[in-house]
Amino acid sequence: MELLTRVPISPSDNPIDYRSKVLILGSCFAEHMGSKLDYYQFQNLCNPFGIIYQPQAIYELLRRSLEQDYFTPEELFKLNERWHCFSVHSDLSHPDKESLLRDLNQGLDNTATYIRNASHIIITLGTSWVYRYKRTGKLVANCHKVPQREFQKELLTQAVITGYLDQLKQLLRKANSRIHLTFTVSPVRHLRDGFTENQRSKAQLISAVHLLKAVSYFPSYELMMDELRDYRFYTADMVHPNEIAINYIWERFKESSIATDAYPVMEQVMAIRKGMAHRPFNPDSQTHGAFLSSLEQKITALRDSYPFMNF
Repeated sequence: MELLTRVPISPSDNPIDYRSKVLILGSCFAEHMGSKLDYYQFQNLCNPFGIIYQPQAIYELLRRSLEQDYFTPEELFKLNERWHCFSVHSDLSHPDKESLLRDLNQGLDNTATYIRNASHIIITLGTSWVYRYKRTGKLVANCHKVPQREFQKELLTQAVITGYLDQLKQLLRKANSRIHLTFTVSPVRHLRDGFTENQRSKAQLISAVHLLKAVSYFPSYELMMDELRDYRFYTADMVHPNEIAINYIWERFKESSIATDAYPVMEQVMAIRKGMAHRPFNPDSQTHGAFLSSLEQKITALRDSYPFMNF
């Protein structure tokens, strides 16, 4: 692929390998990166509370996890026959109130445990725009289709964002001093806020992250805007990166953030994945039987070295 611009990316001083445990949090682009790590069988936990876009909400969920600040029944509300919580994504909403409360608090415990054992945390920030629920005066992570008149829309300043992220960094390092923390800004433009408003939002996030010390930055947004600056790299909505763009950004992430000694294992995993996806012309043939036997031997060999792998 011929590119007009090549965004420089410094190699990580603590790259991810197959011993790493990676926690991925944030916007929908975090889900893409989590899917790639899943595909290659890296140990990871991605968005245990669903997609979260804004920095205050990410900070608050991690704070609650580590401080065991459990959710209460009063924080849940019912709308359209489902129970919701303003602190998490609607993917966690549930028809049963007690089930939702149990899932939320189990999620806090699971996240805290993972943080204490993690080697890497990657946080993808999506927007500086936030919504304040007028009844409580609190910021929300998700509006859950509650009428917009019940919220006040605000733009977090650079100083406020940096404050949240710095508190987050200190909180995580106190729980686990070994954590390598990486921030990135989602390449997905929030054009429903407006073109100028989206740029203001992204600028606040980028500026805030660059004021932090002792963290890494991966330029997802810059790669999309400056290397892949063409609508052929977007899905039909002209907002979300398409598969070509996601794969390209993943390759740049791999080059900068994944240990080179993990590459041969990644190749083995990919070969197994492709083998498992193969659809034979004759499933009952001896040739296919031998192919399946060989595939199983490869899986067993990998599991002997990496017992956590699950094909």
